[in-house]
Amino acid sequence: MASSVEAPPPSSSVVNGSLSAVHSDILETHILTRLDGPTLASAACVSSQLSSLTSKQSLWTNICHSTWPSTDTGPRSFFSNSFTNPDPDITTTTNHDHCRSSELISAVDIYHRNEFVFSKVVETETESGWFMCSPFRVDILDPKDMVPTRIPYPDTDNTCRELEEDFMLSWVLIDPIGLRAMNLSTYKAVSVQRHWLSGEIQIRFGSILSGGQIVVTCGGTKGGEMHVSEVCLQVEDMDGMHLNGKDILVILERGFEGKRGNIKGREVKGKKRYEEYMERRRERKEKKLKREGRLDMLCVVCGVIIFSFLGSFIFWR
Repeated sequence: MASSVEAPPPSSSVVNGSLSAVHSDILETHILTRLDGPTLASAACVSSQLSSLTSKQSLWTNICHSTWPSTDTGPRSFFSNSFTNPDPDITTTTNHDHCRSSELISAVDIYHRNEFVFSKVVETETESGWFMCSPFRVDILDPKDMVPTRIPYPDTDNTCRELEEDFMLSWVLIDPIGLRAMNLSTYKAVSVQRHWLSGEIQIRFGSILSGGQIVVTCGGTKGGEMHVSEVCLQVEDMDGMHLNGKDILVILERGFEGKRGNIKGREVKGKKRYEEYMERRRERKEKKLKREGRLDMLCVVCGVIIFSFLGSFIFWR
């Protein structure tokens, strides 16, 4: 009978699962480069060795570039500001301090089923009287631009609604003077509707800005492929009036300076906030119509009384 041979006991470093058993080059080159941003940030808290390895700027540069193709470089702080969720309860304020930057940079990336569709960087000046007094709106595409895609144009309303889960949008707003950034978008769409007149598909994304909406308009023909014809950001108040640039700068300053939260559940919370906002707008509009209706009725009654009084006065005279 062959005698059994016992295997040597494993080293204590392997038994305890110590990272010291893994060479730092293997960790840095073959393991850490495969992690996404949140996982890499969590790994930095495990040990001093991982904290040192994850501080390499090249790791965060690659993550920023893969997450937002519109940026070819991006420091660790940029990822932290843009990936986490600023305070969602940003509203207008009477404080007149506003964003110090003379321009804002919008880095926009659109995906469909995790496949890259479109990317562009746009600069917006913030010092002119035109910007301060005009309704705030940032257009990523020029009116005559059109971005072709390989996405089939939806033939039915059911197919149209499916786009709500398929599209993802990132809108990173950058303050180049203050070296600050934040992501305005809810990532996932909050509604998809077909325009009643043109028939184009309007994909709406919520924003952390109160009343803010990011609208992606896509055209196309049945049996063909979609094309992106418009990507814009605009902000409205509860009465549906567009806020001007001066008001927006105040709101943006609070967003840049606000505390950052966890990105988890951002899509669900964003859609819920959007639906709550639209419901409040609907209720406000109904109350306004009822109030105007009562006022109109009062004017009619007063007119009838005055007309009757004048008629009686003329008759008896």
